[in-house]
Amino acid sequence: MATKLTNESEIDGESATAAVVGASGFAGGELLRLLSGHPGFEIAAATSRSRAGRSVGAVHPNLRGTGLRFSDPVDLDPVDVLFAATPHGVTTDHIDEFREGADLVVDLSADFRLDTPETYDEWYDGHDRPELVGEAVYALPELHREELPGADLIAGGGCNATAAIVGLYPLAEAGFLDGARVVVDVKVGSSEGGAGGGVASSHPERSGVVRPYAPTGHRHEAEILQEIDAEFDLSFTAHAVDMVRGASATCHVFPADGGPVEARDCWRAYREAYDEEPFVRLQAGGRGVYRYPEPKAVAGTNIAEVGFETDGDRLVVFSAIDNVGKGSAGQAVHAANVALGYPETAGLDFPGLHPVGAP
Repeated sequence: MATKLTNESEIDGESATAAVVGASGFAGGELLRLLSGHPGFEIAAATSRSRAGRSVGAVHPNLRGTGLRFSDPVDLDPVDVLFAATPHGVTTDHIDEFREGADLVVDLSADFRLDTPETYDEWYDGHDRPELVGEAVYALPELHREELPGADLIAGGGCNATAAIVGLYPLAEAGFLDGARVVVDVKVGSSEGGAGGGVASSHPERSGVVRPYAPTGHRHEAEILQEIDAEFDLSFTAHAVDMVRGASATCHVFPADGGPVEARDCWRAYREAYDEEPFVRLQAGGRGVYRYPEPKAVAGTNIAEVGFETDGDRLVVFSAIDNVGKGSAGQAVHAANVALGYPETAGLDFPGLHPVGAP
């Protein structure tokens, strides 16, 4: 498994200018953190309507000392890359001006993730710009590396969907999912709700809970079904847990023929899919405390951990990501690296921390 992160920082030519629209939120702050240490980007603007003129460090204390200040998006000058870390619907409303002002738009919302207007009709009550649906490249390089170079619109995946997709993709490629029944159970941290997550994400209400918040019909199901190239029956449930960063997916796969599913065949499928991937590491069993994928072990990184166990007629897949990293800002920067021809690990070689408190 090619999991070593390189420290390669040489970027040919001049740095690309980047703007982060919606920079006062959690994903926006993570983008600023990653871009501020990226050898190929110069941050030209960090916009926030409500915080314009204030220091970025006043909102994101980890970025004190960067000298960055929030600006109003109406004052945005043209840039090479525009990262939109805005609530759902904002990019759709401003897509024309975003594309006019940037060679590449990377949207972190759900506005352009799905391929067809009909899918938006089913899962998102329609789309205001249906003629543009299908133009974006889904941001996961592990699945779309060949499509990203030269792209002018990239759509970041949802964090819950990303966790599930990374876990299930190799099985689909190996034919294990054809006709299978798949049950996905995701546990996710409070940062998924964003900086304005409301009462449900407040510490007193979130502390100590394992709270189902989408027992059925979660919108990220649409992404999983779209991105996994197999015909299978999917059931999906999400839980809010007492964690700030992280998404952990447990996927129960029941093969159509009833099995048995051999561990050696699973190992082969995962190694063939991920041996050359810099941000996926296989963690299946072994010894020690962290025997299986664990969000705490990847907090602050762009790494996805994937593991599995099989009992013969059932395959249990585990995957863990940082929902703000691999599930959002890290994925966006990774995709932009590929689109621009930068080294894939540029700006993303942080390996995480241990020990660390609740992520």
